Amino acid sequence: MVLELTDKNFEAEVIKSDKLTLVDFWAPWCGPCKVLGPIVEELAGEIKNLPVKVAKLNVDDNSASASSYGVMSIPTTIFFKGGQPVDQLVGVQTKEDLKKKINELLV
Repeated sequence: MVLELTDKNFEAEVIKSDKLTLVDFWAPWCGPCKVLGPIVEELAGEIKNLPVKVAKLNVDDNSASASSYGVMSIPTTIFFKGGQPVDQLVGVQTKEDLKKKINELLV
């Protein structure tokens, strides 16, 4: 299951999380975001047994969180570990590339 983030719950769900957290920064009007969305959903189902949280943040409705991490292009995927951003991917990614990045960051 993908967690829906807002500016209000971002700190509690991402910054204070003890899990590696993948955050998909997206918007409903963004074509590439519509391609990445189902990939992220499918990935969340496949990795539910790993200590990883998968979340989405609509940048139109929650611009404070997006701007605080310098998100200028969407979709942007930022990986957080220990409350800090540790890696970032811009554009549509394959499920395999996202899994590979998660496995690298879990080590």
